[in-house]
Amino acid sequence: MPTRTARTAWNGSLEEGSGQVELSSSKVGTYDVSFPKRAADDAGGTTSPEELIAAAHSACYAMQLSALIGQAGGTTESLDVKADVSLGPDPAGGFRLTGIALTVRGEVTGLDAAGFEKAAQDAKAGCPVSKALTGVEITLDAALEQ
Repeated sequence: MPTRTARTAWNGSLEEGSGQVELSSSKVGTYDVSFPKRAADDAGGTTSPEELIAAAHSACYAMQLSALIGQAGGTTESLDVKADVSLGPDPAGGFRLTGIALTVRGEVTGLDAAGFEKAAQDAKAGCPVSKALTGVEITLDAALEQ
């Protein structure tokens, strides 16, 4: 399996510095990062490690859930997956990820609500990004849409 690469160029202190994250493998973009905007409610046009983790988690989870729906005999028409990754103070000092809330709404044929819920929970446990983030509480809100 391939290895994917991103790189960050950073200049200055934590509070006054800034950087750019480059998605090196895909070459789809370079994005600004700064700690003050990372810790602010309004990102102000910059990304953050938490947003990048949220993007990775929502994409990975959607792929895993789609596979499990197929294995259970269903057909995925569409999935809308959102990952909210929260940053907060760490009692040991500094900061930590305080939680990840996954929300999925699916249009699926061939599975009832219980079958979809089982696939959704199994995808949460089996998604490689979920596995990598086992130190963070991950919640799931999954529902079929008619």
